[in-house]
Amino acid sequence: MNHNWLLYMAAFATSFAISLLTTPFAKKMAFRLKAIDYPKSRGLHSEPMPRMGGIAIVLGFMITVLLLTPFVEEFISVQFMGFLIGGFIIVVLGMLDDVYELSAKFKFLIQILVAVIVVCTGTRIDVIMWPYWEYFKSFNAPITIIWIIGVINAVNLIDGVDGLAAGVTSIAALCLSVLCIISGTTTAVVLTSTLAGACLGFLPRNFSPAEVYMGDTGSTFLGYVLAVSSCIGVYKSYAVLSVVIAVLAMALPILDTLFAMIRRAVNHKPIMSPDRGHLHHRLIDSGYSHGQAVMILYGLSAISAVIAILIAIQDFQATVVVLVFFLVLLLVLYVYRSRMNK
Repeated sequence: MNHNWLLYMAAFATSFAISLLTTPFAKKMAFRLKAIDYPKSRGLHSEPMPRMGGIAIVLGFMITVLLLTPFVEEFISVQFMGFLIGGFIIVVLGMLDDVYELSAKFKFLIQILVAVIVVCTGTRIDVIMWPYWEYFKSFNAPITIIWIIGVINAVNLIDGVDGLAAGVTSIAALCLSVLCIISGTTTAVVLTSTLAGACLGFLPRNFSPAEVYMGDTGSTFLGYVLAVSSCIGVYKSYAVLSVVIAVLAMALPILDTLFAMIRRAVNHKPIMSPDRGHLHHRLIDSGYSHGQAVMILYGLSAISAVIAILIAIQDFQATVVVLVFFLVLLLVLYVYRSRMNK
């Protein structure tokens, strides 16, 4: 398949520029709407912070996508309209939550509604592509709904350290871009390239020490776009491997969320209750600085993304080499932490 590389680069560059330029506007808007994150016991900042900076990411993404609509034939479809409508609802929900701190149950119900809209307009994980799964065709819709809700909340939960959610999402989006280029899914490449640019444009003012947070406005939108893009691109192309590839591309937020759910279930706490047991909290509590913790998690995300790409291109030897490097890196980090504690 012939790819329009100029289109992909234009998507990335345009969203990057818009997000970068509108971040100060998003910061002012957060103060005006009183979307402020005040210091709390499990938090990592000591001063009130504006937390609706994700508006810049949304503007960078949405404006770019609308500008590129004449150049992407698939953008003029019911499926894409469903994606845009769902994204609009998620953004409004995030903004309201940043201002009024909505209940977890209400947010969950709206997320279900959004996922249903996306599924009903044609975006689904096709399980019949997987061996012996043809009898589960009727589960396409619920599996897709669970996936979308899960990824939305996974990205939201890792947004606890300056620059973490934006950076990890950038890595995941770039990984998905490569996977979709391999599979030949132009629409998903444009979406993920645009998302990566919007995140990186926001990152300069969000990295430690941050001057603005993305809030739920940004984190839930990032998870939403990642989830839907992976359904459009990755899940349409790699049969049973799509599960492994998609999870590896977004390994950090997914695994951190799974561990959080298990931890809270064991401790008999509500699944949606906040705590200080996330990986970024543990790294900082172990003695790493905010910047060091974020860079470590960036590295882990990048390695898992590379493994996903290597599996997609079926390079077994390179995959083994990366896995060994990954294990060695974990060993080095463990030794380094032990010496710091001493």
